[in-house]
Amino acid sequence: MTLTTRDLFNLVDEIAAKGAAVEFVKERIAVDKNGSSPLEALMLGVMASFAEFERSLIRERQAEGIALAKAKGKYAQAPKLTAEDVAQAQAMVELGMPKTQIAATFKVSRQTLYAALRKARFASESTGLTD
Repeated sequence: MTLTTRDLFNLVDEIAAKGAAVEFVKERIAVDKNGSSPLEALMLGVMASFAEFERSLIRERQAEGIALAKAKGKYAQAPKLTAEDVAQAQAMVELGMPKTQIAATFKVSRQTLYAALRKARFASESTGLTD
């Protein structure tokens, strides 16, 4: 829900300031415009701290997994089309070849192909305007 403990307290304060109550049903904590009891504030802080701690652990595990995948050569950036590839793809489009097939030929997604063709089209249009 939030990134940090401070974010949670700010969010709860903002909601309470607008006249609404924030209630955590499972934990039986309620915060309204009158504020909360010291025990409720403590519980809210503990919940937020545990959530922040858990998120930190997740990020740590994710970083370890990425490092391991990189070491195995399995975590690489998506393949990109070179200028030659784009020119060749444009020629294939002009010949009437389906874009799905063209994307498969270059081992990229259709979205990558469409983006590259659009970028090339805009580049050629902008250079045509300056001549």
